[in-house]
Amino acid sequence: MERSSGPEAGPEAELEEGEPEVKKRKLLCVEFASVASCDAAVAQCYLAENDWEMERALNSYFEPAVEESASESRPEYPSEPKSCVDLTKEETNDSISSKTSASEEKTVQQEDGSVFSFITWNIDGLDMNNLLERARGVCSYLALYSPDVIFLQEVIPPYYAYLKKKASSYKIITGHEEGYFTAIMLKKSRVKFKSQEIIPFPNTQMMRNLLCVHVSVSGNELCLMTSHLESTRGHAKERMNQLKMVLEKMQEAPGSATVIFAGDTNLRDQEVTKCGGLPNNILDVWEFLGKPKHCQYTWDTQMNSNLGIAATCKLRFDRIFFRAAAEGGHIIPQSLDLLGLEKLDCGRFPSDHWGLLCNLDIIL
Repeated sequence: MERSSGPEAGPEAELEEGEPEVKKRKLLCVEFASVASCDAAVAQCYLAENDWEMERALNSYFEPAVEESASESRPEYPSEPKSCVDLTKEETNDSISSKTSASEEKTVQQEDGSVFSFITWNIDGLDMNNLLERARGVCSYLALYSPDVIFLQEVIPPYYAYLKKKASSYKIITGHEEGYFTAIMLKKSRVKFKSQEIIPFPNTQMMRNLLCVHVSVSGNELCLMTSHLESTRGHAKERMNQLKMVLEKMQEAPGSATVIFAGDTNLRDQEVTKCGGLPNNILDVWEFLGKPKHCQYTWDTQMNSNLGIAATCKLRFDRIFFRAAAEGGHIIPQSLDLLGLEKLDCGRFPSDHWGLLCNLDIIL
């Protein structure tokens, strides 16, 4: 593979050595889906379970094991699979860490109307390894911090079904129903849902779009947005076009609303610069809060071993953009922290991304 010798060379360029394997697996998924007449998520599940060997995966799909003992450790699949693993069947305790549960009383959010909190997280639902344990880990964090809003990326149908069962106190709005998609979760006791909208990205090759949800919180009108912008450095042009669409949509929102975009942008800093930076009325929350070092990198292959990547790559893929309401001053970002930094009992992290917890003050 040709290596870049320009200013973009470095750890990020080294990471591209792994991209051919990713492309190969995507092609295998397409081929499997064509043969089996199933969707891409199902294809990936069977291929991943069978070490990406096409023949084994197809045999597993068309000729499921008969013996109970041979399939005990495998997920159960419906006869006409729309999803490939049922996360809702097991009822075991969440296993993030003892200190997490011990600190729950201290971190239960006060619903006095003066604080608004949200989490944004790419939960890596496309990784079928330890999916149930990792889903439990994510839900442990959601239960611990009890945010008003949750923005999720890389949700798959079985993960969505698990969230509906485990997080019944939230209303869940999704950006798709098949494959993988984004979701916005609203705490029913605090957030009043008004309407939703899905804006397609016309040139995406990765099923990406922009999910917008209009709500009110403590008398404040909010426009909430999430997306998973095009992945990999090779798709920078499309990613920047998608960023421009996001920023335009944020500016088009009613002036009476506070606008929050939170999601996996896959952005490199130089790409934001190439787009002309953020408009004057839109701020990057991490920058607004003084660029705190402890939560700068949300995708860190040195600390996070889930992908098994040898190269060290630290990037701020997950970002939060904020546009104050025209009157200004009613909602102000106050703090930002990373989530998911502890390994689960299975030896892996809940996701290959860290989550972001953001707290904002509501001026009453």
